[in-house]
Amino acid sequence: MNLQTIKSMNGKIEYVLLPIATYHALHDEISKQLKNYRPTEDYEAFDPTDYVENPVALARIQASMTQEELAKRMNVTQAYISKLERQTKITAKIIQKVTNALK
Repeated sequence: MNLQTIKSMNGKIEYVLLPIATYHALHDEISKQLKNYRPTEDYEAFDPTDYVENPVALARIQASMTQEELAKRMNVTQAYISKLERQTKITAKIIQKVTNALK
């Protein structure tokens, strides 16, 4: 099977295009294996609070929501959510609006 690849500007392969049937087969198999996965003692669970400082981004990630979904709930654009998530200071008013949208 020939697969189409997409390279980055430096020539490194970044993406592989798969037939949809292959994608579904791989996705189903990976999901099945992950469902049965039991972490070992040296496994440390991913905690977004260790990596994400912005409270808007953190709340959105913890709610398993995309920027687009949050934007729809807040009646704003995805670009606005992205801008909020890049800011270092967030007002209490914005935090309240985000909290209400995530409920």
